[in-house]
Amino acid sequence: MLRPLSVMALVAVTMAACTTQPKKTGPLDPKVEKLKLPDNFTAEHLYSPGDSMQGSWVSMTFDPKGRMIVSDQFGYLYRVTIPAIGDTTTKLSTERLKIGTDTSSKVSMGYAQGLLYAFNSLYVMVNHNKDEKFNQGSGLYRLQDTDGDDQFDKITLIKELKGEGEHGPHSIIFSPDKKSLYVVAGNFTRIPEMNSYRSRPTDSIDNLLPMIKDPGGHDRIVNSHGGWVAHIDSTGSNWELISSGFRNPFDIAFNESGDLFTYDSDMEWDFGMPWYRPTRICHVTSGSEFGWRPGTAKWSPNYPDNLPAILNIGQGSPTNVVSGRDARFPEKYRKAIYAFDWSFGIIYAVHLEPDGASYKATAEEFLSGAPLPLTDGVIGPDGAMYFLTGGRRLESDLYRVYYKDNTADNSPLKAPALTDAQQVRRRLEQYHGGPRAGAVDVAWPYLKHEDRFIRFAARIALENQPVAEWQGRALAETDPVTIIQTGIALARQGTPVLKDSIFNRLLTVDYGKLSAAQQIDLLRAAELVMTRMGKPDTAQQARLIAYLNPHYPAANNALNRSLSKLLVYLNAPDAVSKTMALMAKAVDDKEEQKTATSSEDLIMRNPQYGLDIADMLAKMPPMQQTWYATVLSQAQTGWTPELQETYFKWFANAFGFKGGRSFIGFLDMARKNALALLPKNDFAHFNSISGDSLVKNGRNSLTAGYPQPKGPGRRWKLEEAVAVIDSGLSNRNYEQGKAMFAVTLCSSCHTMRGEGGTAGPDLTQLGTRFTTKDILEAIIDPSKTVSDQYAATVFTMKDGSSVLGRMVNDDGKKYYISQNPFSPQTLRELEKDQVTGTKLSKVSVMLPGLINRLNAEELRDLMAYLKAGGNPQDTVFQQKKK
Repeated sequence: MLRPLSVMALVAVTMAACTTQPKKTGPLDPKVEKLKLPDNFTAEHLYSPGDSMQGSWVSMTFDPKGRMIVSDQFGYLYRVTIPAIGDTTTKLSTERLKIGTDTSSKVSMGYAQGLLYAFNSLYVMVNHNKDEKFNQGSGLYRLQDTDGDDQFDKITLIKELKGEGEHGPHSIIFSPDKKSLYVVAGNFTRIPEMNSYRSRPTDSIDNLLPMIKDPGGHDRIVNSHGGWVAHIDSTGSNWELISSGFRNPFDIAFNESGDLFTYDSDMEWDFGMPWYRPTRICHVTSGSEFGWRPGTAKWSPNYPDNLPAILNIGQGSPTNVVSGRDARFPEKYRKAIYAFDWSFGIIYAVHLEPDGASYKATAEEFLSGAPLPLTDGVIGPDGAMYFLTGGRRLESDLYRVYYKDNTADNSPLKAPALTDAQQVRRRLEQYHGGPRAGAVDVAWPYLKHEDRFIRFAARIALENQPVAEWQGRALAETDPVTIIQTGIALARQGTPVLKDSIFNRLLTVDYGKLSAAQQIDLLRAAELVMTRMGKPDTAQQARLIAYLNPHYPAANNALNRSLSKLLVYLNAPDAVSKTMALMAKAVDDKEEQKTATSSEDLIMRNPQYGLDIADMLAKMPPMQQTWYATVLSQAQTGWTPELQETYFKWFANAFGFKGGRSFIGFLDMARKNALALLPKNDFAHFNSISGDSLVKNGRNSLTAGYPQPKGPGRRWKLEEAVAVIDSGLSNRNYEQGKAMFAVTLCSSCHTMRGEGGTAGPDLTQLGTRFTTKDILEAIIDPSKTVSDQYAATVFTMKDGSSVLGRMVNDDGKKYYISQNPFSPQTLRELEKDQVTGTKLSKVSVMLPGLINRLNAEELRDLMAYLKAGGNPQDTVFQQKKK
């Protein structure tokens, strides 16, 4: 990840450190001072487990006695007794839980990413394969105290789960009636055999776009069904699959109406690609599917066989989701679902409003800070919110948040009346999970309903019934929307013998009379028949081309994506020429661009992730062109020499754009797929003009051509680092010093001898102005001194959000701010009447300890380069110069 160097007062950009004043006298805890909260809310820092060598805490729950139980991500379970709000005499205490009869030092239970106290038991979701130190592998466990000694002596494995790590098994929560449980797991966790399925997933990819898995190897163990949610009873004897198709949902929560929600993650390495999906709030309905697949195989949210998010948030790393309904908060916040982002340190209050059979959602920044790697949170029995930070062995902390004096009413919220559409959806969902008499007749009229969530629920109800009960009715149907929906159902549940019959029925639909959304549904139905039942024969292929080709190109990008994919796959004679013509003039949709550019607000919150965003936004990839280029990589006919020249030269140009970590790899794999279809005697020419040398030289990398640190690194402390440098800085290696300056990305924000970035000040004279200790202190603890000359401004907005950026201009009506250190000339405008306050930040955007990758020799070479102002003739390099 990109990590620029910060040096003392020479700080390129800084980030938010708004504060809420707790009702205390005396100096503020710096861990609280960095937090931003709504008015009248107070935050308290309660405990730092690292101070007692208790690891990095990632999950939590409360037991019936009001004690908190937590887990280290890579170790033990602990029980925490917390003083009540306002109690200044009682001290917080912790104890490691003794599990079973094991009295040795070995860890027998821990590594939990989910904890829940329920049914007089502690449910533990272990996320770790067995090893010699840890004898409980991944799975859901139930711990019980059978002898009343206040320790858990009985361990029951409810179900073993295949998967571990950050995409493994995650959380457990109560059902709304507290009579059963729900569990959630990420996309590296195989769905176990279950007793029933609201909708049974398959391993079918269901995408005709050429399959390219993540070039960085991330997808090597991704399951095609994605992350999932299941419903179980208290003993774990009955498992029912509720939903699948997520990337990596860590947690789930119900609102006061009993509807379920999750916060699904993105894949930041895909940023800038047409298949990228931002983090998103999903309404997890019965039998739902959300279309996550590996690499290029992800489904468009427009496809009718998956559901869209109710809110796209942007980049981030979702962790916790919790309902505020039991909190002693104002009603607005009690009705909210809270979504935690680990990367950028934000707790979003997601406000829901019924919208047909589902919801509309808005996200308010409820709490934020930096660094604030949020892991888990719960509403405690006292009505306050408790949350943890840590994970990945980072410094961990426990906090508490409450409203005023924490006496607001938290009696059960009255469930609002369901909309008519919500009632219809729930009635249809009663027919999910297996055959039921009358289901076909109930579901059929709703297959053409205008509400997408109702159509989806009706189709899932139909698919749960034996195909023989409804295939004849489907193939005799005349309503165009019902034909499309039953075509999807037959493609998913029928046998290949039905392939021609389904195509014939789809081809009776008057394509031109459909809305754009209905056209996408029809194209998807045709695609599913091909992916599930095979490519059509020559005659049927000709009929499909004749049916679709007159409508290509279409009036919008989404339709052109589907049409280009289908027509190239079907070898339509003019598919290549039409697609190349579209590729030449393609413009990305504003909404898709907004998904990317809205991430500018995150750049200054976390340089580890934020500067990846900044790098890309400085030179955005053309997403629609990238789609067409990927589609054409499988085209075998329809090429002319001129079209081939243009096509392959496009790649050489595209390698100059900036995207996520996998951007270049995806492009290069598509390029290689297209090259593989060429005659052997044409390969060398097109390989050359398509930018093969650029890929080899790493043109897209900010650290191209520089060796990475060899390490081993260490967690450098100021005294240690100063001692290493003071021990001698002669005869240093200039090339290695320059390389370390690049690979730590100092050069991305700072200039040295006329080369480098412009977001921060020139460092050429650094060595003449600052001592070794000054420089190292600024690197190790960059927030200790932040010059107002380079500080960002925190703009508090009327809607409760905050915006971060360096103020460039103020014309009386607007603020003009720069948010991207890689593109400082790109300005964002803020209407002054929407800003309620401004203040300079106190916390540097730079992460502390950026030298921790370096060993002592590499640190000496970097410091020599800095102190010499990048001058190879400096005396420190005399005998090492090459």
